[in-house]
Formats: sequence, C-alpha cells, structure tokens
Amino acid sequence: MPSIAITGSTGQLGRATVTHLLDRGVPAADLVALARTPAAADDLAARGVTVRAFDYDQPETLAPALDGVDRLLLVSGSEPGRRIPQHTAVIEAARTAGVGLLAYTSILNAETTRMQLAAEHQETERLIADSGLPAVLLRNGWYTENYTRTLDQTIEHGALVGAAASGRVGLAARDDYALAAAVVLAGEGHAGRAYELSGPAITLAELAATISTVAGREIPYRPLAPADYEQLLVGAGLPAPVAAIFADVDVQIDAGALEHDGDDLERLIGRPVTPVADTVRAALA
Repeated sequence: MPSIAITGSTGQLGRATVTHLLDRGVPAADLVALARTPAAADDLAARGVTVRAFDYDQPETLAPALDGVDRLLLVSGSEPGRRIPQHTAVIEAARTAGVGLLAYTSILNAETTRMQLAAEHQETERLIADSGLPAVLLRNGWYTENYTRTLDQTIEHGALVGAAASGRVGLAARDDYALAAAVVLAGEGHAGRAYELSGPAITLAELAATISTVAGREIPYRPLAPADYEQLLVGAGLPAPVAAIFADVDVQIDAGALEHDGDDLERLIGRPVTPVADTVRAALA
C-alpha cells in the first residue's frame, strides 16, 4: 500500500479524511498526518498514524516531512490572501520529495467561476499543472456547515440573512467531501481527473424552510442587497476585506457559481450526500 499523507490533519476536513481512510481499511502505518502543531494529532498517533510537523509558512521543512510519501492530499490553506505562497511551497516540496500523486481541494466550477474566493484556487490549479506532478483536483462545493456553524445566531435573530436572492447553492456535509478525498487517495485511476463535487442545489429560502422545520419555529430567509450584507458582516466582526469576499460569494451564488448538475460526489462516496436536514439537526443537537 502506498504511503498517504494528509495536510491540515488536525483541521476538520483533514482529520475526517484520515478517519475515513482508517475506516476503509488503510493501515495506520501507511498514513502520515501532517500538522502545524503535531501535538494536536496525538489521538491519531495513538491509532498508529505517523504524525509529522508541516507548516505551510516554513517551506524549508516541507520536503523532508514528505519523505517516503507517495500520495498527498493538499487541503487548501485557511487564510485567503496567503494561499498562493503557502500552496506554492507545498507543491514544490511534493515535487522535490517525488510524490506520485497530489490531490488538491479546490472549488466547484473552478474553470469558469468569477467568484473572488476562487482566484487563489484557480492559481493553485495552474501551479499544479505547471509542476508536472500527477494530480487530481477535488473541486469541493459549499459545505452545509458554512450555514450551520452560525445556526445559533440565525435562530436567535429569527432569520437567515444573505445576498444570494433566488440563486441556488449545492450543499453537502463536510464529511461527504472528506469521504470523497479518502476514496480518491486510497483508490486507483484518479490521476488527471478533476471532480466537480456538490450536493443537490437549493435556494437559501429552501434552506431557511429546512431550518424552520428542524428547529420547530419559523426562520425566514431575509435577502439583502450585497452592500448591506457586506456591512452586516463587518458589523458581526469580519474584517472588511473578508466581508467583501463573502458578500461576493452570495452574489456569485445568485449567478450560479456554486451549482452543478453532475453526480461526481455521490459516485465517489457510493451513496447520496448527507441530507441538509441531518446536518442542521446535528448542529442543533
């Protein structure tokens, strides 16, 4: 079995991917959990997974950490505006270490989207192509958790607020995307592929209706003009540049940027995506 390494293994997506690999029977001895803070992966080490320090901002340390790694999942950095130098460092380290397959968590419809948030993903895809590394692109759509992580505030304020108008967004649970990554990393024949991963598309009004049903109280969708939504996000504590990016996400949702008709995600995971209501229910619990 090839050695499989997962970056960001102490984050939610990375950790779930490691767990799915173990659950699918990949020996712990064949897994490498890469983490900025290795101590945060002690639970994985206790299961026999090799844990190595891996900080995107320390390029000189990355290639040695990939010694012996055949397949690498690059989970995109969590800091918009810093991703290009971070991803460049990982890609160069993977090439230096002789990694045989690089999987990257990109964004849905990366080839055509005009979403500001996608720009760094698009550049990373170009960098991967230019590297010559065998690669597979996991173009993840929107996580249902992007809405449920603020569910308490949504219910407290009595409305789901956004600027997506009547646009539709394909939603799937984070765990669905993690399982897809695990399937690709443990499988064969994925090099050179770009998977558009998305759940069924719904409007934010339909999402609000689902929240209402699960919560047992009326939570309507309240659409705002993009500028007003951006100011609301600033008022909620987001830095102005970040608020602008996320207001643009809703504008682009209205333009169809996070909607896809394909079934790549369901085919990879071998089942329907997790129903939105289940993720809402878990968040409320």
